Amino acid sequence: MWDKGDNMVKITLDNIEFCLKEYHDFQWIHTYGKVFCVFDQTGSGCISMGVNNGEKRYFIKVAGADTMEAEIDPLESVRILEGAVKLYERLRHPNLIRLLEYFPVGDMFAAVFEWAEGECLFDHWNFDYYAENPYIKSPMVRYKELSVEKRLDSVNVLFSFLISTAEHNYVAVDFYDGSIMYDFNTDTTTICDIDFFREKPSVNDVGEDYWGSKRLKAPEEYVLNAVIDERTNVFTLGALIFQTFGTFTQEEIKLRYENKTFLPCARETWELNSIAYSVALKAVSTEPEQRYGSISEFYEEWKKAVADEI
Repeated sequence: MWDKGDNMVKITLDNIEFCLKEYHDFQWIHTYGKVFCVFDQTGSGCISMGVNNGEKRYFIKVAGADTMEAEIDPLESVRILEGAVKLYERLRHPNLIRLLEYFPVGDMFAAVFEWAEGECLFDHWNFDYYAENPYIKSPMVRYKELSVEKRLDSVNVLFSFLISTAEHNYVAVDFYDGSIMYDFNTDTTTICDIDFFREKPSVNDVGEDYWGSKRLKAPEEYVLNAVIDERTNVFTLGALIFQTFGTFTQEEIKLRYENKTFLPCARETWELNSIAYSVALKAVSTEPEQRYGSISEFYEEWKKAVADEI
């Protein structure tokens, strides 16, 4: 079922409604079961669906559908997902969502994953809902309310995954809290989006608009032709750690966007000890050569710093 509105098309699958810029036939999705949720507010031009056949659930990502908030054209969206499926195969990890199969669908391209339980830590598509219902806590707020020990375990997963990424000769790109899910029932951390990871050596071939969140990007991720390497990923993980154990005001977060610069929290608003603060601070040094040379080196210092926090 579908309806054409002003500059958009409303499509309904199994009583789930979503919007695109133009109509696409998704009846083929029923090969996998009944649609129970849709994520259509993406800048990647991909639409994703949760599908249940009564025995198994799947997460199906479809490129080329031209979402309402797409920042790239459908052909580019397809090209990116076609390249990304190789990443999920090469960078397999216990905490990375598992790719099952992929194939073209007309002028679109689909990737089918095992369903992973959890909630995205940056579910921007729900922000208006939280603003209208302030009594409902977002996944990130609930995550921040977890015990220090549980959050340290979660951060260990990020270290493990990024160490594995480096060992496979890749660098993480556009890796942020929107790439991470947390299952509050089982305390499981899952990496759900690695579509823009790149093989080394790599450089910033885009410039200021290089992929990534302005809240977390390293300085070189704004500079055309700057080297993007493991030290860049050290910065990214350091920024995520500050977000996990630090407190920031809305004004401080706003400044990150406006100034295109990550700023660590003050020591007074940091939950862990001073040594851990210093370790994280080194990770987000402005100059790459002042950071840890690798994720593994960063992890060794981090483990020593937080040993008394467990």
